[in-house]
Amino acid sequence: MRFAAVLNRDGGTLRTTNLDALRDRLHDTLKRAGHSVDIDVVAGRDIVQALDSATSRRSVDVVLAGGGDGTISAAAARLMGKKKALAILPAGTMNLFARGLGIPQTLDAALQSFAEGEVTAVDIATANGRPFVHQFSIGMHARMVQLRQGMEFGSRLGKMRASAKAAWATINNPPAMAITLTIGEAEIVVRATGIGVTNNLFGEGHLPFADNPAGGVLGIYVTVARQRAELVKFFFNVARGKWRDNEHVEIHQTERAVLKIQSARKWRAVIDGELTDLARETTIEIHPGALNVLVPRHAAWAKAA
Repeated sequence: MRFAAVLNRDGGTLRTTNLDALRDRLHDTLKRAGHSVDIDVVAGRDIVQALDSATSRRSVDVVLAGGGDGTISAAAARLMGKKKALAILPAGTMNLFARGLGIPQTLDAALQSFAEGEVTAVDIATANGRPFVHQFSIGMHARMVQLRQGMEFGSRLGKMRASAKAAWATINNPPAMAITLTIGEAEIVVRATGIGVTNNLFGEGHLPFADNPAGGVLGIYVTVARQRAELVKFFFNVARGKWRDNEHVEIHQTERAVLKIQSARKWRAVIDGELTDLARETTIEIHPGALNVLVPRHAAWAKAA
């Protein structure tokens, strides 16, 4: 296969990685397996242009994206509905979409999985037409991300510490949003502290990622916890993947949902880790099999599906 690799030197753990050595290992690993690869290492401000160039090349079979959540989401958006496949170098903080695909979490193991991998189709979702691979969320998550952006950190561990501080601040001052949520024929009116809409249902007993990334449904998680003790329990359950153990979380699944904000106040949303303005009405849809991905051969989720 012919690879075009785009590595974001400012994204995720690549900021502290020896990129010259990584480039050499990537080239050698793929070459030994009979593949070819062109590698671009670019600054974060140039990542969109580099991805546009890679995805537009007719000779390319696989676009390999390395960086944080924003880089991976941007690459997936450009490959949605195309024959080219996405390969993910897991260089973010949690790498949740990559985990769901069964991609190894160390850089060298991931490189080896590319050499021996296979292409398969998985789902991708959209919010008002904007693609996302992991989650669209409002309320607590958006407030946490906004608070974290005001903190300084220079490493993955520093980001995790900043996230913990932002979570505690959010627990002590949770948002409350009046929302109308249309799921199929049902209309739900709720005052929620947070809503997450996910590209397939999250699995249980682990970090929040989908066990089956080709399940064909949106997962909708509505959080109504408000008191500090309830919110602490909620965050603890999320970290352990115990969604169904929490009495303050409602879980739904659907192929299409419409979310309406019943307030004049301006809110923010998070799409695959990136803050964005929240429209008064958002239509969220699942697109089964619309993204080709390169995954380890005989990935566990693919065998179970």
